[in-house]
This record gives sequence, structure tokens and C-alpha cells, in this order.
Amino acid sequence: MPRTAIHSDRAPAAIGPYSQATRAGNLVFFSGQIPLDPATGDLVAGDIAAQARRAFDNLKAVCEAAGGTMDDIVRVGLYLADLAEFAAVNAVMGEYFAQPYPARSTIEVSALPKGARFEVDAVMALA
Repeated sequence: MPRTAIHSDRAPAAIGPYSQATRAGNLVFFSGQIPLDPATGDLVAGDIAAQARRAFDNLKAVCEAAGGTMDDIVRVGLYLADLAEFAAVNAVMGEYFAQPYPARSTIEVSALPKGARFEVDAVMALA
């Protein structure tokens, strides 16, 4: 099955040999988004909620570039440098998704690129 790279200028450019997202058939697989400002490439300032909002905004931009909405996302993966911040991230996620919510995994990691405290990846299904 052929795959198509997805790109949005409203999300940070890939910082390695990968695409922001790749479409294969009706599925779109999103690379992890960390809280980088797309205009500067710098990590956003602020608490974990600010970092989560920026990462979800980046995800939303790539989602729209792929022709979908956040409602089309069927799975998300959350990666936190500190699971003690999960409640704040969970509250932010609730601002971006409505029921029925996507499936989700939440994983504590020892480190994330550029010193981020949060990263999100996803899978989207399009009609």
C-alpha cells in the first residue's frame, strides 16, 4: 500500500528523517509532537499544561493538513517525563477531544527531545 507524507507549516518541521504524519489508505499515523513553537522551533515556556496545549495544537494542525479533525483520531499515545503531572495533561486532553474518546496509552519516559516534558502521537481513521 502506498504511503503519503503529510505536512503542515502550522506545526514544527520534522527534526529528523521522518514525516509529521504518513497516510496509508484510510489511516493516518502521526509522529510524536512535542511542545515546539512552529514559528521558532523553540520549546514553549510554561507549565505542563502549556506544554500539553502546544503539543495538541501541533497535532491538530497536522490532523487538519491530512484532511481530518481531532474527532477522527482513534488512538493517542501520551508520553510524560513525570507521571505526577498526568492529571494536568488529562485535563488539557479533555479540551481537545469529545466523547467517544480515542483509545489511549500513557507512558512515563526518562527523557524527551529538546528537554520537553510532554509528547503526543496518534492514529487517525478517515472515511
